[in-house]
Amino acid sequence: MTVELPRPLAKYFAAKNRHDIEGMLIAFSPDATVRDEGETHHGSAAIRAWMETTTRKYRVTVEIGNAAANGDAWRVAGIVSGNFPGSPATLHYNFMLAGDRIEKLEIGV
Repeated sequence: MTVELPRPLAKYFAAKNRHDIEGMLIAFSPDATVRDEGETHHGSAAIRAWMETTTRKYRVTVEIGNAAANGDAWRVAGIVSGNFPGSPATLHYNFMLAGDRIEKLEIGV
């Protein structure tokens, strides 16, 4: 399924599939927050550390299943494949955008 994502989300997922930390990070505002695996990461340095750790550990790629928007809030379902038990699995990415940047991301099932 082809889904038309806003530019920051499209850039994030394209970079994620290339395992490109710089490409993923550029989509986020400097003061963004990410919540994943029960932990919260705030600001560029913490988000970079999270990206480096999870990319090295899981080596995931994401195939977008569907996406829905409510104003600046986006919910994206992705089929995630990588080095983890139960791969592939469908995860939901809940984004809040601020202009052309990601302000908040929460990842869960």
